[in-house]
Amino acid sequence: MAQEKIEISSTWGKLTAELVDSDVTRASLGMLPLTLEMTDHLRQEKTGNLPASLPQAERQLGFTNGTLGLWGSTDFVIYYREGSVPRPGIIILGRVDGDASIFDRPGPVTVQIDRVK
Repeated sequence: MAQEKIEISSTWGKLTAELVDSDVTRASLGMLPLTLEMTDHLRQEKTGNLPASLPQAERQLGFTNGTLGLWGSTDFVIYYREGSVPRPGIIILGRVDGDASIFDRPGPVTVQIDRVK
């Protein structure tokens, strides 16, 4: 898989992200385009439910501003701060090109996710 890029847009702004090369990201690309209702969680991330489960993969505990991850099999996460999560950890999907702090606001947001054309 060539380095795939996605665009994440909302009324708060637009970002692109580069995905890692994995079975999980290949499966996620098949869901696009996608609209997700995302809520704030622990003032470090926005989380939204995917329409279907993604495969399991290696997980890690740490994340930085701009990390895209998967918590559980259907929970898509955009991290806008740096930190760590408890075990079993997150599956890394990719990384935002730039600063994800546009999501550092309380409350929900609707995002549209699609491949960069």
